[in-house]
Amino acid sequence: MSIVPVPRVAVIVVAAGSGTRLESDVPKAFVGLDEHTILRHALRGVFDAPSAQVIVVAPAGREGDALTDAQEAAGDRRDLVTVVTGGSSRQASVAAGIAALWGDIEYVLVHDAARALTPPEVFSRVTAALEAGAPGVVPVMPVVDTIRQMDGDAIVGVVDRASLRAAQTPQGFARGVLERAYALADQEYTDDAAVLAAAGHTVTTVAGDPAAFKITTRADLERARTLVSPVPHVTLPAGDSPLSPRVGIGTDVHAFGGEGTLWLAGLEWPGETALSGHSDGDAVAHAIVDALLAAAGLGDIGTHFGTDRPEYDGAHAEAFLDRTLALLAEAGFRVGNVSVQVQARRPRFAPRRAEAEAALSRALGGAPVSVSATTTDGLGFTGSGEGVAAYAVAMVVPTR
Repeated sequence: MSIVPVPRVAVIVVAAGSGTRLESDVPKAFVGLDEHTILRHALRGVFDAPSAQVIVVAPAGREGDALTDAQEAAGDRRDLVTVVTGGSSRQASVAAGIAALWGDIEYVLVHDAARALTPPEVFSRVTAALEAGAPGVVPVMPVVDTIRQMDGDAIVGVVDRASLRAAQTPQGFARGVLERAYALADQEYTDDAAVLAAAGHTVTTVAGDPAAFKITTRADLERARTLVSPVPHVTLPAGDSPLSPRVGIGTDVHAFGGEGTLWLAGLEWPGETALSGHSDGDAVAHAIVDALLAAAGLGDIGTHFGTDRPEYDGAHAEAFLDRTLALLAEAGFRVGNVSVQVQARRPRFAPRRAEAEAALSRALGGAPVSVSATTTDGLGFTGSGEGVAAYAVAMVVPTR
């Protein structure tokens, strides 16, 4: 019988957060992405990386659930799993994980379960940098958005994004350095790299990964669900071959009266009354989905996003359009262009038309999208301000 060597690396998976911004009645790590929880998906990346002691820090009362997820993800490496109870803050939870380290551990990686889709390659890069002598390592991504410095609602400056990076996890540390830094910490820090820096140590970086985004809001959850849900194989009708561009028409109507704020054309409209619907009621996005599916001969929005699909409850445009792109790709199409007209008394589209077109185009992989808006001179339910109607025409282009 072969003897499994004692690992030199430990991964502390922090899964003790409440996740209030997900608006869920269970702790964030135990919210489902598909048939598995966020925690289970996070552990898949951990166990696909090189062998390590794995310490899951769970909320009080959910230790058994965490152990089940961890052991199922571990497979034949169950002996490497430890579950401990988290503290009242993230820092306290990490400290609980540090206290459970085995004696032979030399390097410690601290990973947020909320970054559930982090690839194993990121763990390997962090570990390699530690083994090369770095006391602390953080995976980072470039900042692509323009960052504005604000004073209340007024813009007072622009921050040079060339010098900025967005930090991810797992963050890795030499064990002794991390333990001493935590012993010295006298306040709460935003992450473990900040604890190390406050103790006077240099933290270096390695490349992160776009898939390692943090699931914080409902929109993040929708994005993650789209990425992990398998795309069913689509069979075109007999004799139907995608030889030339095809055009489809879609329409959608929603009444005002939903909860929260208005979402329309992939944008949030603060101060406007929400539309009612199973998802966020975004009539523009839904009309686009219908048009694209019709063009490709793949049914309609109800076929793929009906009320029997709880994962789309409250979902925004990005989730619908991402999924539609995947369905089109499976059937051998890409989006050519989309044109959509909105009929509504409110909101006023003109000031945000370019923003809406950019958001929808981005969600459709860069395909051009044009949005026009009109009123109906007070006629009908849109004219009286009872709701919004959207009409879309889409062209899809064969890829094979």
